[in-house]
Parts: sequence; structure tokens; C-alpha cells
Amino acid sequence: MKFIQFNDKKIDSFFFMELADLAKTLAKSEKLEIEFGYKSYFDPLQEKIILSHFWDNRPDQYRISGLKTDVILRSIGSKRYTDYSEVSRYISYTKNLSIPSFAKQLFVVFEDIRLEELCKKERPGTKREFQLRRNAYHEYFEDQLTVNMVKSVPTDALFNYIFLLSVSNSPIDQVPNINENINRLFPFIRQNVFHIFDTKSTKDVVKVCMEIMDVLDEVIESDMLNMYFHLPELKYELLMNEMTFDDLKRKDALKNNDKIDDAKEGDEDFHEEKLPTWHQETSKPTKSFLQFDLEQGTKTDLLGEGVRDSEDGDQALGIIQGSSQKSSKNDFSKMEAIEANHSEKDTGGSGFYGKENKFAQKMILKPIKPTPEDYNNYDQHKSMILPYQKKLKQLIEKTLDHKKVLPRGDLHFGRLSKRLVRLLTDENPRMFYKKNQPSPEIDAVFSLLVDCSASMYDKMDQSKLGITLFHEALKSLFVPHEITGFWEDTSEASETYQPNYFKTVIDFQSSIQKTSGVEIMQLQPEEDNRDGFSIRVASERLMLRNEKQKFLIVFSDGEPAAFDYEQNGIVDTHEAVLNARKKGIEVINVFLSNGEIEESHQKTIENIYGKYSILVPDINELPNVMFPLLKKLLLKSL
Repeated sequence: MKFIQFNDKKIDSFFFMELADLAKTLAKSEKLEIEFGYKSYFDPLQEKIILSHFWDNRPDQYRISGLKTDVILRSIGSKRYTDYSEVSRYISYTKNLSIPSFAKQLFVVFEDIRLEELCKKERPGTKREFQLRRNAYHEYFEDQLTVNMVKSVPTDALFNYIFLLSVSNSPIDQVPNINENINRLFPFIRQNVFHIFDTKSTKDVVKVCMEIMDVLDEVIESDMLNMYFHLPELKYELLMNEMTFDDLKRKDALKNNDKIDDAKEGDEDFHEEKLPTWHQETSKPTKSFLQFDLEQGTKTDLLGEGVRDSEDGDQALGIIQGSSQKSSKNDFSKMEAIEANHSEKDTGGSGFYGKENKFAQKMILKPIKPTPEDYNNYDQHKSMILPYQKKLKQLIEKTLDHKKVLPRGDLHFGRLSKRLVRLLTDENPRMFYKKNQPSPEIDAVFSLLVDCSASMYDKMDQSKLGITLFHEALKSLFVPHEITGFWEDTSEASETYQPNYFKTVIDFQSSIQKTSGVEIMQLQPEEDNRDGFSIRVASERLMLRNEKQKFLIVFSDGEPAAFDYEQNGIVDTHEAVLNARKKGIEVINVFLSNGEIEESHQKTIENIYGKYSILVPDINELPNVMFPLLKKLLLKSL
């Protein structure tokens, strides 16, 4: 069952990452993922925890405790202690009931109560969090009970009452008056609900639920209108039908029963590149020892299950799986093989570009030939940023001159001077000097990533001013750099294919050429932005450079947004930034806006980039922002 979500609430990305780390730690699994959904549950097939939006609008103490306990319940309880064969059996049972929604939600409540006790026993420090969780639910279901009784929704009111009865610290004295048929069931319900505290397994919970449902199904006329909890109907049989090693060895008889006439003498044919099988179409034996299990083929006199004496360097008879290495015996270099590359690993997940980008495809675009209009526009931009460029160039050149270590004498340390008379004449003699040293140079390389998503339509023209300053300033100082616009094609994106375009308008080789720069005018707003993937691609290119200082500047105007990337995009981008910084790349974000920046956006950017982010509320001020940023980074590289 899939829910339509209209929740556009901004996710606290930093807290989301904390919850993700908590889930992986408790479950002891790096593969475990979390995401927000309509209701909380655990998907054992995809190793995924769904966190409930129920907690979004609660007070902070309830919201934080609720989400944490969602993670604890699923990563410890549901993952370790739920028997999904029993869950599958119970779901099949509910399909024959007239009130299946009631039955499934009842099971979730009872199973969570059992799992909660196991979690508290294993992690006693979580008792306070679970108590806050119960308090929040108790308040909510008390209100729901009143509402459903006023609206005359008896089935939902009964469920509310059962929930309150099961989580109450003391028996409820006042029994609600729902209707005559349901009121007669209250003694039976109270007696069976209390059995839940004696359950030791999922099977016991299923038994209690069935005993209750066998009675309620005959009395209750209509199913619940509301969904408070969700029991997903997954293909649990896949968890129970794990194949063993013996299952992999097929022993079915051949469909045909013919036999090869030629006898194998041992020197008939040796294949260096192909390993043949024997069947009716190719019925010539060879000396290869590779075995295949076939449904149809021709019988030969090759050894099957028997054994023979082995020789040094002999081929193996057996079923193997893995990757190969170069042999120290015979030379098999002429044999072709498909090699799996296991060297490329990334802490962010599967694949070199992170688990959220396993279907992202890198598409490289080159700039086209500039038009006369491009030249005119670029000349205007150059004239506008010229004062900044000249000032920055003069500042750096002056700093380089000061960095020269001039011949200096009369020092307290350095090389010993030949004038030793000062030892007798001066109270505090300066007996040392230093020799000339060559002037230092800027040993740095820059990469500028420009968000070319559709939301940049009202900022791109002004952004080009800052980009022009970036390029012209570095070009005048002969500092290699690269400028790349990035976006994802929404119309072509699918669940297994997400094309991401990278248009490098200025590359490292041409960046210091006098005629370069006009290609910047070709940057235009396009579609979506997959920031984490783009940062990894840019970092990969920077790591190929030999410069000591590596800087990556990201121009963006919002959160990452691409196909199946909205929720996990913030976390993936944060991981990409961390990985780049671990490699020695300094990543800085320049956040562009055309008005006051919302606090939620500020917090999100801070969660992704930390303190290395510059907020630009007025895009027209971008050159004034770029000047001190470049100044600081260039001085740092000297």
C-alpha cells in the first residue's frame, strides 16, 4: 500500500542524520536506511525503517522522543524479535475477516507493546523516551475516543479504547458507552487484552489477536475509518525461502538420453578463450574439466562425482565464486575474463558516488561556439567586475612581494655572522642573519560548481557576474580552475536511470588562457539538481590535480531536489561534503537568494556544509561577496 503524501514540512537534516546513525548502530548494519512515511514500520526486505509523520506537529519533547523510539522499536525490536513468518500467516488470516483494518492495526499495537519491553530491557536508558512516547499517544487516543464517540464511529472508538487499555498504567475505571453490542464485549476484551503482557513471541501475539478477532468479527458491522498504525503487506515469503548451498546444486535428470560415440583420448582440442559445453549441436569432447549442470545435453565419459589424483597447477573441479588473481605457476594471461573491480569503495554506500546515486549517470557536455551576443554580454560583465579584479590582483601580488625573505641581519637566530665583536660591545647582541629565498607562488586549484536547476531562472544572470569575477581574478593570477554547471534531466529520469549533465564551460587547461571566459554566458537554468552526486564528480576531478591546496565552491539557491532524492538528498550531500573534506578538498557553499533567507533554509545549509557557507540574501551583492572569499582563499594558499 502506498500513501499519497502532501507533507511539505522541511526535514531537520541534522537530526535526520542522527537518527540514521542511531538506527545503523543499534541494528549493527551499515545497509539499514531510514525515511519518513505516513506510518512507522520496518521493511525487512529492503532493510528500511519508515518513521511516522505523526510526530511532526507534536511538542519538541514528544517529537524527538517519538522519532527516537520509532528508530529503537524498528532497529532492535522489529528487526531482531519479530517473526515475519507469523506476520505473513496473520495477514492471510485477516483477509477472511470483515474488519481486516481493525485486525491488522490491533496486531501492530500488541506487537509494539511486546517489542517495547524487549527494547527497554536491552537498553534501560530508553525508558524515559518510551514513557514520553506513551504519554503522547495516550493524549492523542483520549481525544480520538471522544471525537469518534461524538461522531458515532463505533469501530474506531473501540480501537481507541483498546489502545488506552493496553498502555494505561492502571485499569481504566470508566468504560465508554459506545453501543449496546460492543458494550457487552468489554469484559471479554479487558480479559484478553491483559494477556498481551504475557506474550513471549510474535506467535503469542498472533494467538491473542486471533482470539479477540474471532469474537469481534461476528459483532462489529463495519471496519475502521481511520488508520492509526500500518502493517505492510510485503512478500515475507522471500525471507523464509532462502536457498541453501545444496539448493544451488541442481540434480535434475537430462530430458534426452543419448550418449556420445567418440571416446575421449585427452588431446582432441584445447580452448584458450571458450569453455564449451557438450550437447547435441556440438558433440565433440575436449580435455577441459569445467562442469556445467544442464537440463538437456549429451552424456560423456567425463568424471562426474568421482575423484582422481590431482597435479600441481591443475584446474579445479568444483563450484567456486569470487574474483581471480595472477597465478604464480602457469601463465593464463591469454585467457579473457570479466573482472570485478572491488577497489572503488565509498563510505556513503554502494558505488563510488554514494548509495543514493547508484542509478545516476554522468553526462559530460562541452560548450558550443560562442555567439556575438555572448561576447558582448561577457565584455559588459568584465567591465563591471574590473575594479574588483584589479584590486584583488594587486593585493595578491603585494602579498607575494612581502613573502620574499629579503637578506636580513641583526637577528637573534639564523646563520652566525662573522662580526663577533658585538659579543663584547652589545648587551643584547644580534649575531645572526638569513639569506635570500625564492618568492613563493600560489599553489592552488579551484573548481566552481554552478547549480543550473530551474529555480535559478531569476538568479542566473546576476550569478554570472560573480562567476566572471571568479574566472577573471584567477586567470590574471595564473591559478588553474574549472567552472561547471550541473543539473538532472527530469523528463528522462526514472527509477533505474537518472541522467545528470555537467557542462564544463571553463576547464583546467583553458582557464588561464587570455581568450577564455565568454563560455560562461552559456550557463542557463535547466531542471533538477542532485548536489551530492555533483560534488563527488567534481571532487574526483580535483583529486587528479597536483596542487597542494584544492578548493571546491558550490553556487546553489536551495536544497537538493531530483528524482527520488528529495528526502535523502540532504544527507547524501552532507556525506559528499564530508568525504571531499577527508580527501583534503575545502568545500564552500555560496547560497544565493533574492530576498530574506528563511531560517529553515539557513539551518539546512548549515547542516550540509557546516560553518563553511556564505549566505547571499541579495544576488546583486554577489561580486561584493566573492571578492573577500577569493582574497581569503588565495592568501591561505600562499
